[in-house]
Amino acid sequence: MDLSLTEEQIALATTAREFTRKEIIPKAGHHDETGEFPTEILKKAWETGLMNIEIPEAYGGLCGSCLDNCLVQEEVSFGCSGINTSMAANSLGATPLLVAGTDEQKQKYLSRLTSELTFCAYCCSEPDAGSDVAGMRTRVTKHGDDYVLNGQKRWITNGGVASFYTVFATFDPALKHKGIACFVVDASTPGVKAGRKEHKMGQRASNTTDVIFEDCKIPKSALVGTEDSGFKVAMKTFDRSRPWIAATAAGVIRRSLEESRAYALERKTFGVPIAQHQAIQFMLAEMAISYEATRLLTHKAAWQVDKGDLSAITSAYAKAYGADAAMRASTDAVQIFGGYGYTKEYPVEKLMRDAKLLQIYEGTSQIQRVVIARNVLGGK
Repeated sequence: MDLSLTEEQIALATTAREFTRKEIIPKAGHHDETGEFPTEILKKAWETGLMNIEIPEAYGGLCGSCLDNCLVQEEVSFGCSGINTSMAANSLGATPLLVAGTDEQKQKYLSRLTSELTFCAYCCSEPDAGSDVAGMRTRVTKHGDDYVLNGQKRWITNGGVASFYTVFATFDPALKHKGIACFVVDASTPGVKAGRKEHKMGQRASNTTDVIFEDCKIPKSALVGTEDSGFKVAMKTFDRSRPWIAATAAGVIRRSLEESRAYALERKTFGVPIAQHQAIQFMLAEMAISYEATRLLTHKAAWQVDKGDLSAITSAYAKAYGADAAMRASTDAVQIFGGYGYTKEYPVEKLMRDAKLLQIYEGTSQIQRVVIARNVLGGK
C-alpha cells in the first residue's frame, strides 16, 4: 500500500493551493456578500488548467483522474466552496457524456468546455423530486424522430449561465426508474429558459436556478445512452461525483482547523491563550481527526472510481462522513471564535453556512445512509 501522491499530483495540488490563496480567498467575501457569479475567477482557473480535469485529451481536457480532480477541489474549497461548486458543476454536467455519450456528443459538447470558458449544468432535481430521482415528473415524448421535453428542474447549479444541460426526463412516471432517459440540450434551444436565481444561505457565489422546458423539441442525436438507461446514467454520475463532495468537505474542514488554530493561539482568556484550555484543544483535535479521515475516505473513493469500480460504496461513506464532519468542524470553529465567529468580520461564519449544503446536495446525508444500510444488509 502506498498513499503517496505522484510528483504531477503534488504539482497540481500546489498550483491549486497557490491559485486559491491569490485569487479566491481575497475575493470570496465579496462574492458571498453580493452573490455575484465569479466569472473572472473562473476564467483564470480555466486558463490555469484547474477545470475540465477529467475530460480526455481527445476533447481538449487534461485526461486527469478522479483523484486529481479531488486534489484540486479540496484546495479550491479551502478558499470558497461556493466557487468550487461552480467549477465542479461543469464536471458534473459533463459526466453523463463521459459515462454514456457518443463520440459525436463528446466531440461537440466536451470540446466546447475546453476550447473556451463555457459552463454546463446537470438537470436532475425537481420541485418534488430531489433524492427520489425515480419520482421525477419532467416528461419526454416522441414526435417522429424527435423528442419533446416539458417540465421544471430545480436547484440547478450553473443553471443561469450554462450553454448546455444534461437533462433527465421520464417517458412515463408510472415506470419509475425504468422510464427515465438522459439528453444533452443546448441552452439556446427554443422552449428552454432559466428561472430566477436563488438567494441561498451559503455557497452564494454559485449560480442556482430553475431550468424550465416548455415544448422543447430536441433531435434524436440528443439522447445520451438508451431510452431506458437514464436512471443508470444518473447513478453512475453520482458514484463518480460523490468523492468530489467529500473533497470539498475536506477543504472546509482544513480551513476551519487552520482559522481556529491561529485564533486559539492568539486569543487570551484568564491570562492565557485559549489554545491552552482543554475544551478548545479537544475541538481542534476533533477537526484534525475529521480532516484526516475525510481525506483518506475521499482518496480511497476516488481511487476506486479511477479503477473503474463505480459500484463501490466508499463514495457514499466519503460523502456522508465528510459532509457531516465539515458541518461539525465549521460549527466548532464559530464556537471557538465566540462572538467574533458570529460576525462577518471573520470567515468562519461563512464556512458554517457553506458547509450545510454539503449535507444536502447530490444525495442528502440521510440518503447516503440509506444506500450504506442497504449495502450492509445485503451482506456486502
